[in-house]
Amino acid sequence: MNRLPSLFVSHGAPTFAIEPGIAGPRLGALGRALPRPSAVLVVSPHWMTPAPRVGLSPRPATLHDFGGFAPALYDIGYPVEGHPELAQRAHGLLADAGWAPQADERRGLDHGAWVPLLHLYPATDVPVFQVSLPSRLDAQGAWALGAALAPLAEAGVLIVGSGSLTHNLAEFRSGAGDEQAYATEFAAWVREAVVQRDGARLRRTLTDAPHARRAHPSAEHFWPLLVAAGAADAARPAAVIEGGVTHGVLVMDAFVFGGGSELA
Repeated sequence: MNRLPSLFVSHGAPTFAIEPGIAGPRLGALGRALPRPSAVLVVSPHWMTPAPRVGLSPRPATLHDFGGFAPALYDIGYPVEGHPELAQRAHGLLADAGWAPQADERRGLDHGAWVPLLHLYPATDVPVFQVSLPSRLDAQGAWALGAALAPLAEAGVLIVGSGSLTHNLAEFRSGAGDEQAYATEFAAWVREAVVQRDGARLRRTLTDAPHARRAHPSAEHFWPLLVAAGAADAARPAAVIEGGVTHGVLVMDAFVFGGGSELA
């Protein structure tokens, strides 16, 4: 199998599961356009641990790790198989790179994994496993985590960083309503860096991009983007899947790293 690209997806609020907007159908189209993966590996900020943990469950449960939303959300399941063999390989790659990973045979899929996968692979016919996001990261560390996992792409694993291109929870909870200019300006800066394949600029996003502190008061929802970029073949083009803006402040773009503009 040819090397797969890596993805960054914005998973938005948990309501993305039942309110797909424009991002959901576009993720569905992307899933149909990509070569079928052997498995999907998801890194999400909703599973953070001191050292990376690798999910080895043969059938990971659907975790409803949120509160205060519509009852219908808690009835949704994503009944998918895990892939312990490829997860063990991920564990080995992380160990070789000095990350001191731990195995976890019981952890299910958090909503940062299963909500976007509902749209990307709605048939639940592609195995999924997760690697946790280390709780103490910087931009270089997030990139290095992706680089450590990159060999899995040669084995047909689709490496997905699931986060949010913008993530100001205080504004989300206050009901910003109208689309906020700062969010779209920040997103445009990141899109340009992605399309130009400027990894150094991407790693400086949270210090150099306009409105970076407002777009990401904390960094955990941005690091999965750098994980996905670090896992990619930097010599191949990247594509932007525009997802619009929900709740006025959550930009829902996805990026295909190393997949070519034909997937956009």
